[in-house]
Amino acid sequence: MKLMNIDSVLARKSGPALAGIAALFLVSATAAPEVPAAGLNKTAMIQEAIRLGEEFGLVVGEVDEETRDYLGMERAEGVVVYEVIAGKPADLAGIRVKAVIKEIDKHEIRNLVDFGEALKAALKEENFTVATYQPFDPVNPELSGGLNFHFVRTEKN
Repeated sequence: MKLMNIDSVLARKSGPALAGIAALFLVSATAAPEVPAAGLNKTAMIQEAIRLGEEFGLVVGEVDEETRDYLGMERAEGVVVYEVIAGKPADLAGIRVKAVIKEIDKHEIRNLVDFGEALKAALKEENFTVATYQPFDPVNPELSGGLNFHFVRTEKN
């Protein structure tokens, strides 16, 4: 299998149309819980996770084998950020493209289902944390490499 760089993956997997994004990630989705929460099937849970991600300010997808290899990760777990929407809470918290979301408010993120469930609960709060893994980038060494914690503040309506 030819290894592509993350920029090629980003170009291929990101874009403005939610339906197109959902279709891309449904193909590469990894294991979900055996019994979906609240009677939703896995497809609906992933679509909801993608919608919540955009509400939060992120276009995301699961870490697949190709992304895992590029980032030098041991396991293909977590949710990778393909795009950050300007002015949204994720942007204001400093979450960056190419980061891998590993935890939301102390809930481990292994896949899009985990991401959606944790983000749904967190968005009900005014403040929460997001832990990301940022791979080392020789172009921006001061902004990369290691685990980062982002403090998110959301406005209550």
